[in-house]
Amino acid sequence: MTKNLVIVESPAKSKTIKKYLGKDFEILASYGHVRDLEPKETSVDIENNFKMKYQLIERNKRHVDAIKKSAKDAQNIYLATDPDREGEAISWHIYELLKNARLLKDKTVHRIAFNEITKNAVTEAVKNPRDLSMDLVNAQQARRALDFLVGFKLSPLLWKKVRRGLSAGRVQSPALRMIVERELEIEAFESQEYWSITAQCQKKRKFDAKLIQFANNKLTQFSLTTENQTKSALETIKSDANGSLIVQSVVKKQKKRNPLPPFITSTLQQDAVRKLGFTTKKTMMLAQQLYEGIDLGSEGAVGLITYMRTDSTNLSNDAVNDIRDFIEQTYTNALLPSKVRVYKTKNQNAQEAHEAIRPTSVFKRPEDIKAFLSADQFKLYDLIWKRAVACQMAHAVIDTVAVELVTENKAHMFKTTGSVIAKPGFLTVYQEAKDEDAKDSDDEAVLPELKQGETVQVNDIIAKQHFTEPPPRYSEASLVKALEEYGIGRPSTYATIISTLQQREYVEVDKKRFKPTDVGRVVNSFLTNYFKKYVEYSFTAKLEDELDDIAEGKSEWIPVLEHFWQPFIRKIEETDASVKKSDVTQEKLDEDCPECGHKLSIRLGRSGRFIGCTNYPECTYTRAIKSEETEKDEATPQAPEIVEGRQCPQCDSDLHIKQGRYGKFIGCSNYPKCKHMEPLEKPKDLGIQCPKCKQHNFVEKKSRKGKVFYTCSGFPKCKNSFWYPPIQEECPKCKSPILLHKITKKYGEQKVCPNEDCDFAVDLGNHSEE
Repeated sequence: MTKNLVIVESPAKSKTIKKYLGKDFEILASYGHVRDLEPKETSVDIENNFKMKYQLIERNKRHVDAIKKSAKDAQNIYLATDPDREGEAISWHIYELLKNARLLKDKTVHRIAFNEITKNAVTEAVKNPRDLSMDLVNAQQARRALDFLVGFKLSPLLWKKVRRGLSAGRVQSPALRMIVERELEIEAFESQEYWSITAQCQKKRKFDAKLIQFANNKLTQFSLTTENQTKSALETIKSDANGSLIVQSVVKKQKKRNPLPPFITSTLQQDAVRKLGFTTKKTMMLAQQLYEGIDLGSEGAVGLITYMRTDSTNLSNDAVNDIRDFIEQTYTNALLPSKVRVYKTKNQNAQEAHEAIRPTSVFKRPEDIKAFLSADQFKLYDLIWKRAVACQMAHAVIDTVAVELVTENKAHMFKTTGSVIAKPGFLTVYQEAKDEDAKDSDDEAVLPELKQGETVQVNDIIAKQHFTEPPPRYSEASLVKALEEYGIGRPSTYATIISTLQQREYVEVDKKRFKPTDVGRVVNSFLTNYFKKYVEYSFTAKLEDELDDIAEGKSEWIPVLEHFWQPFIRKIEETDASVKKSDVTQEKLDEDCPECGHKLSIRLGRSGRFIGCTNYPECTYTRAIKSEETEKDEATPQAPEIVEGRQCPQCDSDLHIKQGRYGKFIGCSNYPKCKHMEPLEKPKDLGIQCPKCKQHNFVEKKSRKGKVFYTCSGFPKCKNSFWYPPIQEECPKCKSPILLHKITKKYGEQKVCPNEDCDFAVDLGNHSEE
């Protein structure tokens, strides 16, 4: 008879905890959520105080049965799911299932939570259990109800007014609006020409100085806007300079640069994108593995980082003391500040885990445990470890210098700036990544020693043409940053928001930047025109704050739902009655049809937007929407682009880069006599051997419709392929050499066996609060 039953979410976590608690404790995993709303409209009973009707999640039935079986014999039951509102809700659902099965009689049920899976944290949690927090549970229920109601009412309306199969979400719709508005801003942007003049100087080493004053007048960005104007100015300056400039002033300063706070979810995702090239989804998956525990050989499974869904920058006193001890032992005393660094959390409602992301033990240096980690696990752990250590180190000291140089008549002035790291401080360990959208600074240049009044040789003075650029499209890092700034969603939802937009094909990735698809544009247009209130950033952020207030016990959840529901359902009914499908999917143009004289409109078809006649079906005139780039290409016919250094493997003719229906590809110049073709880009090799042919690796490819899939590179001889990426991990049930990383709307994020006869599936615990 097992005296103590501990229920966690994932089997990886159960292995780590088992070794800390010993033989008197049985550890079982729920494999994520065990109950969810019934998939029908009445699952949230509007007329009965929003009563929610739950059902058992079928895929987790066997895990629930195992929990029930063990609960019969246990004296104490510990609910040890994750330390956030989603984890609290999972514990509550397990409790309800056990209670409804009448298995809790004469038993003690405890709720325990720990921010890190270490022996001390786990044993302390068991010694100090608490009751379930219904405030946290109700906040999660309110979020689930809101998302359910929006989905069940707004999505069918999209089917009627736009296209079947579409859906809208409470949180990802404002995120889609961000991406579309940025695209519209880019399209409306009018580039402006401007010129700059630079003096190429030399004193021991070469350096550049930029013109800031011409003919005693200070220059702005648009002071020089034409080539003729700039050439005239350049001639005057060269004549007055006569090969040299005089140093008018040298201003030296010292700047202190303080370390950044330890990671929270959003900053970890941003830095992992910028420094490691990871997607937010991949970052959270790897962080989950590091949190739940990694087998360190003789030491067994060890949780390496604290809980990774948090918006708090706090560090525990024990963690701070350990980091300071490590700095003192490893580095010079100059790198240890006299006072502990304390960071204030920006989000006043931060409540998810109450501590930043950090290593559970700073003495587990990345290089010491590298052999036990995968390459990607090591990269992420190294990033987290360095940021945590650096946050308690001394500031860096940067020597900066600003030098102004003038011509002998002082009519023209140039300026140059530079910097040198005088004391590296925390930069010894960690250098923060620049935002990819940030403009380069000249402060990084290293200048020679310059003194006021001395003459400096000028090798040349040059002019350069520039054009203003539109704002860049959002990357994953900048989108996460924007979502956080606007208060849209919470740390645990960022990765889900981004993956949902891609899965629904509302956005596509172009050079690691998000670009709205034609369907995404139309859906956004519909929502912003008819449901503007619900995609307003301020409205979404306010609703998130109300959910936080429920979690903190400041307000009740039913009134929040009532306040949202009544105006929302009225708007649904009004829009359904008054809006035609053509109002949404067509945009009339002030242009006549060349065939029948009726007006043309931009319309949404199966393959995207196109221009068609409003007199359809009587008139069937259509044409493609052409971008400025396409029109330029068509106006200037170009010779085919030849693939250098290669001939067609079938007929030895030249290979050309061609444009087809589905994008660019390499084809034989002898077409149609020779029909050889191949993809333009070499498919990405995943480095995982195909278990079917055992000769080739899996590669990442795109289907004709642009959907990513994973296939053996030996195709067509080996046709082993999957829609989900393979993982180099053996199935513990059937011993398949690979698993699949599967993400679906119904089941969330899982590891599953690819064999049809094997039902192995593991919930990765990446909850969606969407």
